[in-house]
Amino acid sequence: MINDYFSKRVRNSLANIEAPRQDLTFKQLKIYYEESGLDFNENFFRNENLLTEKGKYNFTAYLLADENRIPIHVVKYADTTKNEIVENEEYGNKCLITVAYNIINKLSVENRTFTKLNSRGREEVKMFDESAVKEALINAICHNDYSYNGTPIVEIYSDRLEITSTGGLPLELKKEDFLKGLVYRRNKELIKIFSDVDLIENVGSGILRILKSYNKDCFIFMENYLRVSFKFKENPFEYDIEPKIPNKKTEQEIPNKKENKTYFTVLY
Repeated sequence: MINDYFSKRVRNSLANIEAPRQDLTFKQLKIYYEESGLDFNENFFRNENLLTEKGKYNFTAYLLADENRIPIHVVKYADTTKNEIVENEEYGNKCLITVAYNIINKLSVENRTFTKLNSRGREEVKMFDESAVKEALINAICHNDYSYNGTPIVEIYSDRLEITSTGGLPLELKKEDFLKGLVYRRNKELIKIFSDVDLIENVGSGILRILKSYNKDCFIFMENYLRVSFKFKENPFEYDIEPKIPNKKTEQEIPNKKENKTYFTVLY
């Protein structure tokens, strides 16, 4: 039991796992750092703990490289079940920061807006809270246990959106503490990078932001997975549909039977 507990604790340290390949490039990561006004120099990888003790790229560096083999899918279904897949798009295999931005944009397109015009102006209600969904997505990417060879998945049903990450809660963190906003940084180097490029505002505040818009039942805890399920809002507006009244024909449009006479010419 002690050995099992210890193995679950240490296997999550990606900094100690050598990347499966060393011919990595980081052009995308460099752009994100320069756009944030941060240095990206020859000491970057050592300073950010992206190298092993032997000076090799570690698995965190691999996740941030321009190319990797970390698939992350966005799957869309026809209804509330998994029976019929409408879309299955691959967003992974590249720098996880780019992956995050691309999926955020995809979900923004999927987010339907209900609109009504009235005397007070224009009212709009989104199908789901984009800020909460973004927090759940970033949490799934940053806290996923990649040492299990599992990756996050985003699934869109007709009535909900679900984001699932591998690994479940770390043994050090209880459900009650998690729902209070307490966090255990499973991949602290990855979280630091995401924070540097402003994809994470305040570490530990994401769960509380989700709970501002959704109740705690949206979190589904499993032994090896953590899922966040966002129910879609239905259209809250009622619309006044006026019956169509056929236009009356004007007198000019109504044939005048008296005037429509046929005249014959009589020849003598």
